[in-house]
Amino acid sequence: LPQPPKYQDVFGHTIVELAEKNEKIFGITPAMPSGSSLKYMMDKMPDRAFDVGIAEQHAVTGSAGMATQGMKVFCNVYSSFLQRAYDQVIHDVAIQQLPVIFCLDRAGLVGDDGPTHHGCYDIAYLRCIPNMILSAPMNESELRNLMYTAQLDSTKNPFAIRYPRGEGVMPEWKTEMKEIEIGKGRKLTAGSRGKEGNDIAILSFGHPGNFAAAAIRDLKNDGIHPGHYDLRFAKPLDEALLHEACQQYEKLITVEDGTVKGGIGSAILEFMAEHGYKNEVRILGIPDRLVEHGTPKELHKECGYDAAAI
Repeated sequence: LPQPPKYQDVFGHTIVELAEKNEKIFGITPAMPSGSSLKYMMDKMPDRAFDVGIAEQHAVTGSAGMATQGMKVFCNVYSSFLQRAYDQVIHDVAIQQLPVIFCLDRAGLVGDDGPTHHGCYDIAYLRCIPNMILSAPMNESELRNLMYTAQLDSTKNPFAIRYPRGEGVMPEWKTEMKEIEIGKGRKLTAGSRGKEGNDIAILSFGHPGNFAAAAIRDLKNDGIHPGHYDLRFAKPLDEALLHEACQQYEKLITVEDGTVKGGIGSAILEFMAEHGYKNEVRILGIPDRLVEHGTPKELHKECGYDAAAI
């Protein structure tokens, strides 16, 4: 059977596809051309894709400089390594409102590389920065759509796309690319209220939306039918979608592969406080402790946000 590709390879092939049509596109990675799959572009377009060595700060400031000249730079860096360039993200990109595209590979729990490589913190540390767009695809097709949207001339802001290490979910991943409205999520399943009291919805961000979808398929057998929303953007939040979820469902579960302190669950609680909502909320994600080595499956289970936990 055909297997789903790795997210990094979908990135690698899609940036080449986009760059063939848009000459303003460049790629930069700090020493991770094979880990991030920018190598495909480096092989095909050596004058437009650069490995700047283990120098994340330089990768970000270099991307910013190129963006001032009208280039659309995909700065492709592991989530945990962007921590090293946080100052540059704020000073050189966000303050100047430059449309640098950050493709954050290895977001979430990476498995065997352990606590130094888990991409736990990027949702929390990027969503507090003004001018930043922060998105996460639930599958390969969404990754392509987000990359396509990020490189359009109409996109004027820094744009981060976070995706996990390893396989996605779509063997037939090479879908037609479409523009996504920035800050717009999607309703995947409408919950139904029955005598079971199915007044619950799951709000997921990124790849763990697939764990939520699997949980919902299993729950049908028990006569429980939760609603499911894929937020797509942690910043700007889809406020219309959140108003709908808060008004239609008494109980909400949020699911993310980032730290529960300051993550998307926190963002939703902030929204609720601002608008006076009193729904019961349960936040699932990476707990407030250092997570050790283990396969991603083991760690999702241990951290309590796999399908069974949901």
